[in-house]
Formats: sequence, C-alpha cells, structure tokens
Amino acid sequence: MNRREFFKSAAALAAMGTLSPRKAAAHAPKPKANNNPIWLMTSAFAADRTFADVVKRAQSVGAQGLEVCVFRRDTDRADHIATHLDYEKFNLDEAKRVIDLCNETGIRISVGAYDNLIGGKIENQLVNQNHILKLIRIAALLGGDANDVVCGTFVGYDTLLGKEDCGFEKNLMKFKKVFAPIVKYAESLGVTLCVENCPMEGWQPVSAPDCYNNLPGCLAARKLMYALIESKNLQETYDPSHDIWQHIDPTDVINAMDFSRLRRIHIKGTRNFTNDAEAVHWGRLFPQQSVDAALAKKAGVPLPGGEWDRLSYEPRLPGFGGSDSCDWTKFLETLMAKGYRYPFVIENEGCNSSHTGNMGATLQGFRATILNTAPVVWPLGPDGYAYDASAVQPMKMTQTKEIPVVTMGDLA
Repeated sequence: MNRREFFKSAAALAAMGTLSPRKAAAHAPKPKANNNPIWLMTSAFAADRTFADVVKRAQSVGAQGLEVCVFRRDTDRADHIATHLDYEKFNLDEAKRVIDLCNETGIRISVGAYDNLIGGKIENQLVNQNHILKLIRIAALLGGDANDVVCGTFVGYDTLLGKEDCGFEKNLMKFKKVFAPIVKYAESLGVTLCVENCPMEGWQPVSAPDCYNNLPGCLAARKLMYALIESKNLQETYDPSHDIWQHIDPTDVINAMDFSRLRRIHIKGTRNFTNDAEAVHWGRLFPQQSVDAALAKKAGVPLPGGEWDRLSYEPRLPGFGGSDSCDWTKFLETLMAKGYRYPFVIENEGCNSSHTGNMGATLQGFRATILNTAPVVWPLGPDGYAYDASAVQPMKMTQTKEIPVVTMGDLA
C-alpha cells in the first residue's frame, strides 16, 4: 500500500463515522515498510584514495555501501579515473581483507568500470574488454551474487559502424559477439554483469553531428540486447537522469522495462534548460552543433562550450541546492510499489557538489541526497527514517581457491 492508498483508507473509515480522522489513520492498515540500502559511487572521490578511505567516507554520510570504481590506471580518459581496488594484485587474501572490513563496518560493495567495450579507439577495445573480465573475477572472489556483488559497465558504441546503413542493428550484432562470452564467463563464476544506460553524449568531439555513444542509452536497445543474450546474468543499472534530458519520464521507463533485469538504480538528477539561448536556437531534438566561431558570432548564434555541453541541461543531486527536472517521489514510489529491493547508488556528478572539486560540498551532496531519498525507501522509526540493518547477513567468503585471470582470447 502506498501513501495515497493509506490515507484514502483512513479517510474511508472516518467517513463511515466509526472513527475520527486521526483515529482512523491510526487504525488503518499500515503501508509495508521499505528498507533499501543507499550506497555511494566512488567516482566522486580522488583516484588515489584507498579502499579503507572510501569506506570511511561512506560511513561519515550514513550510507550502507559503495559501488567501488576500478578504472584502468593506464586509461587515456580524463573524466573517470578512480581506482579504489588494486585490480592487478587482487587475490583471495585481498578478497578476505575487503570482506572482513565490510563486515566490520557494515558496508557492502559492488565493483565497476565504465568504458567503451565495442567502439572507440581500436587499440582500447580489447584492453577494456579484458579489464572487465578482471573485474568479474574480483566480483567472484568477493562472493558474486551470493553477496550481491555485481560488476557494472558500459557497453559502448561503434560510431563508425553506426554511420553505415542499419548501423544501430550492426552495433547490436557486435554487442552480441563481444558480450556473449563475457556474460557466459560471468555466469560461470556466479556474477551478474550490469550495463548502465548513459548515452555518453560527450564521447565524441563537439564537431561530431551526433552524440549516441553507448548502446543501452535507450530502453528499446536494452530490450533488444536481452533478446540477443537471454542469460539473467546480464542485467542493468538504471540512471533516470539520462532519460530526463531525453524528455522521457523515468517512471514510464520503469513501467515498460523488463523489471526482472533491474539490479541497481543510480541516483542522479538532471535540470533541463528548456528556454535558454542554446535550446531556443538549436532545438532539443538533436545536440547543438559546432560551426566556425567567427561565423557564429556574426550570426548571433550560441555555440556549445564543449563536447559535454550540447544538450541544454546540468547534472544535479536530488534535494541539494534546489529542484531538478525529475519527480523523485513518483519515481521512487513506483520502484517500491513494483518490489525493487536492491541498492540505490548515488552517483555524484552534481555541478554544485562533486564538480566543484570541494570535498566538503561533495559530502554535503551525498548527505542531502540520502535524506531526500530516505522517506520513501527507509522505514520510519523512533529517530526518524533510518535503514534497518538488523536482518543484513554478513558477507561470506564463498571462494576457497584462486581464480585465474583470463582474457578474451582465452574465452574464444
């Protein structure tokens, strides 16, 4: 029973004259208490922080877990480079140390790295694929599905292939070719691979005519992907912010998706600018384009400031510094009504939080978002809304033997 149904039932009792409205509310059936953990994504913390450091950060803001970022140290990216576990030296002993610290602190974890696995520079594709295999191995050493340790990733997109006739479908076929052995490997180790839906609109230069750079960037793609790879070890992390700037209500997506594939929710907001100069001049159906600066100045036409500034929006954190363009109450209550029971992971890319470069503002953003989310996903107790950890089972060491590192060549 949601809150609206709860108060309707209370009002009905009162209308019958049997109870006063206040007493009717007290006697009405109580809505089922939700109790979803709220985690942090560690991309907001410095790349050189240790795992113990980020665990302390999570504790300091009242979070119950972490999506631990484990990006390649030799990446050529400049945006996401956090690596909070040593993927080169991770073994059974290190897994035990991580699990022991998690059990000692009450913090649960998953792992993730978000790169282009089927497109981008040719020399990086195989490296990125092999890196995800290392993270699947780490997740398995940490207990995998037995401890709800999943591996998060992007799929990516081959933009050259995408420009060909039927390019989108060709990308689907490339996805199947690359990911079928990866998912089979994850399944063999009892690990779920979760793909995220960000279109990664800034992964091409500002001069590129389009900005679709990650295959799962729309619901249709994800449904087609699940039809191509039916294993339930391929699931998804859904981030509503990416649909908001595409003018889609995230609640509609939740109602239309294969809900059995939903394993994580990234909590991040978007504030759309529907009437700023860029939107008025360029529209909101396609990204802003880049032309000669002198010509644009002569014509009085605004230009995008860079590859991540082409769609007239800014990233926000719900409940921190004002509103955004998502109805969070509707979105969260829909998830609860449908029985979502997995973690909510706050991905802090707030323009007034992590993007300030100020750790104080970063932690404030996390705290505010936890408080904004808590009334819907945590039960109400004597001290307010609080996560009930009484039924949480400790993480277990499910592996007794080392798992060898494999490459895509081994899987072939």
